[in-house]
This record gives sequence, C-alpha cells and structure tokens, in this order.
Amino acid sequence: MRITPAHAMAVLTISVIASMTGCSSAGGDTSTGAAPSARTAGALPAGPAAAWPTYGGSTRRTDVATASPAGEPRIAWRARLDGAVYGQPLLVGSLVIAATENDSVYALTAATGRIVWQTHLGSPVPMADLPCGDIFPLGITSTPVYDQANGLVYALAETAGYHHVLTGISVTSGAIKVERDIPTPDGHPRYDQQRSALAIEDGRVYIAFGGLYGDCGPYRGSIVGAPLSGSGPLISYVVPTAREGAIWGTAGPVIAADGTLLVSTGNGSEDSTSFDGSDAITALTPSLRRAGFFAPTTWLDDSRNDLDLGSAQPALVGNGMLVADGKNGNAYLLSAGHLGGVGGQLAKASVCDAYGGTAVSGGTVYEPCASGGIAAVSTSGSQIHVLWRGPSNAAGSPVVGGGAVWVIDWSRGTLYELDPATGTPMHTLSLGTTLPHFASMSMSGTHAYLGTNDGVTAVTGA
Repeated sequence: MRITPAHAMAVLTISVIASMTGCSSAGGDTSTGAAPSARTAGALPAGPAAAWPTYGGSTRRTDVATASPAGEPRIAWRARLDGAVYGQPLLVGSLVIAATENDSVYALTAATGRIVWQTHLGSPVPMADLPCGDIFPLGITSTPVYDQANGLVYALAETAGYHHVLTGISVTSGAIKVERDIPTPDGHPRYDQQRSALAIEDGRVYIAFGGLYGDCGPYRGSIVGAPLSGSGPLISYVVPTAREGAIWGTAGPVIAADGTLLVSTGNGSEDSTSFDGSDAITALTPSLRRAGFFAPTTWLDDSRNDLDLGSAQPALVGNGMLVADGKNGNAYLLSAGHLGGVGGQLAKASVCDAYGGTAVSGGTVYEPCASGGIAAVSTSGSQIHVLWRGPSNAAGSPVVGGGAVWVIDWSRGTLYELDPATGTPMHTLSLGTTLPHFASMSMSGTHAYLGTNDGVTAVTGA
C-alpha cells in the first residue's frame, strides 16, 4: 500500500457536500466459501456523509443528482492519475474517490483535484496475460461503493495471477482495513472480468462477474456476496447456462425497496433447448436465491446473435414498474414484483440498442442508446412511449441534475447539457481528453466529475 501527500489529519476535517440516504432457487447456484481473509475490519467509526456513495447516486441507480440550476459548463480542474478511471467517481464529504486500471484508489479534493491520499492495491493483469479483452492493463474497472456506517470505500481489484481482491479502505486515511480474495464461482478466474459496479445491501458487498470482451473461454456469469467485515462465508449465484450469461452491465445490481437485487444477464449458450437464465432480468434475494426472472420470447435467438439484455441495467420506475432494454433495440415494461418469466412483459416498444447506465426521473427513463442518440422514454398508462431522441452523438450514460439531462459522447470527448423537455442541447463542452467507453459522471452542487483515460476531470456550471 502507498499513501501519498496530506495524510489522514488533513482529511479528518472533511466537510459534507450533501447528505444522502441510500441508499425459488431453481436454475440458480448458491454456495458458501471460506476463503481466508488477509485483513478484516473490527469496530470502525462512522464516516462522513456522501452525496454520491455508489454508481447512480443510490442503490436504485437513478443517476439523479441534487445540483444547482444548470448553466454553461466549463472545466474546473483535471487530475492526472496513474491509469484510466472506468467507474463513476464517488463523492464523499469534500472528497472525490476514483479507482484506476493500475489498481490504485485515490482521494482528491472536490474543490481543486489535489491528491489527498493514494492507496495502491496490487499489480494489474498485463495485456500479455489476457486471453482476450479490450482493457489493458486490467485493474479496477468497476465503480467502488462507500459504506458510511463504517467509513470504508470498497473496491474490487483484478491483480496479476488472475486474483479478484476485495479491499475496504478508510475514506479518511486511505488505510486498508479489509482485504479478501474473492474466488470466482465459475472456477475460471482467468476469463472472468469484474466490470459491474459494486453494491451494498444486507451487510454484504455484492460483486458481479462477466467475461472479457470477446467472450473467450469457459466463463459463466455470477454474483458473489461478501460480508462487509471481510470475514465469514461467501454466498453466490451462477447463471444456469452452459457458458457465458455475463452479469457485466456497468451500473451494477439495482436494489429494490424490499432488498431484492435485480440484474441483467448477457447472451448464453447457443445450444440450449430450454431457458437457461441468459438474456434476462433476474431477481435475487439478498441471500442470492433466484426469486423470479423475465426473458423475451426471442432469448435463444438473441443469444445466438449477441442481442441480449445484459448491456444495460433494469430501470425501476413508479407504480412498481421496471423498464428493461438491451442490445436488440426493444424496451420491455415489467412488473418489478412479478417479472413474468419468458414473454411476461406488460408492454414492448422499439426504443434503441442500450449500453450503459440509465437515469430515472419520475416516470421518465433516459436510455443510454449506442446509436441514434439518448432516448427519453415515458411509461405512463402502462405503455412505453419515446418522448424524444437527443443528438445522435450523445451515446453515453445520462445523469439528471440542475434542471438538465447530461450525457457524454465518449468517443469524441464531448459533454452535452440537454433540455429535459425536448432533448435539445442547451450547451456543449469539449472535455479535451479521451474517455473510457462507458464513462459516466457523478454530480453534486455546482460540479460534476468524470473518469477519463488518464484520471478525473471536474466540470463546473453543472
């Protein structure tokens, strides 16, 4: 571990940006494991409040921020770090927390971007050791998660030798308090990538696994629950397909009010003769027992043509409804409490091929369309209606805040500020840097923060 300038004493006076409150097993596979913990947490003091403690700002992954009225955005600062930042930065007290593909976690001052502490967790997996993929080296890809009750930031680092290491880091000092190797439930860690944002529920950190870009090797999608303390048995669920079925959507598990975890799964075996858990929205209990699922009637054809639902997370909307969209361009309206099985949707509409995190404000869902521009979708009257499409280049994961919808064209490094009523750009900003494919911003007050291919960029005027 390496902790750099302005150690703990400089952080103990952290001011609060904004307070926020969080926040049948058929076909499934639940198991326990007793992998020893290298480091576990004892009794820890509560940490500062967080304006953005997890991907999307809350366990429902709504991507709605408490922000000042939107104005014309401009660059506030840039912080160059030791690798690309693929996850959303977290906003804890007066700090921005970011994790890199070089297996480092940083705390930066929200006002200036100055490094307060840096903790290095290991050596990432080098390109030469990866059988396929598109992230080199492969370190921390997922968005970490913060637990105010114990003041720890949890991050999952992929390290040389194909280890997946869960670490709990003190937000005030950068010291490691929890460290535990997480065996991948499918037994093929070389082929398992951890891209999906971490989640906390019921005293556990939930860690979802998919495959590397290219779907090489015999992996199967899975999710693991590890105790926040770092000690005690693990629980897990494995997608009951012969191969693949990744749980890789960047936004991570969506947690409903009753604690149910909702995940989307990718394409599965092309040879299945009965439904195998792929191309689906799956409901899991906190103990990772499957409680229900939805899949399109086209699930097998979707799997054979890589047109599954796994590319975006389900979006919880009002009145107990859920919207699911993915690669095949269709959005499905579901009952969140009764997903309906194969073909069990309440409504279906052609919207777009969705990749990334959605934003949900009231009954409107903002879908991250890979082509044709972001889509604003209404779910009124138990139907799906496209209200508007944004600029064709606005293909990132949206955030709502300050009376605007914000979305990134990651390929060109452009930030769009859109009118939420029409999708018309009110302002655009060239970020002057390149961004990871699924880059998404976090926001609070007058600032927004973006992970880039070389660090973090802060935008003001948001």
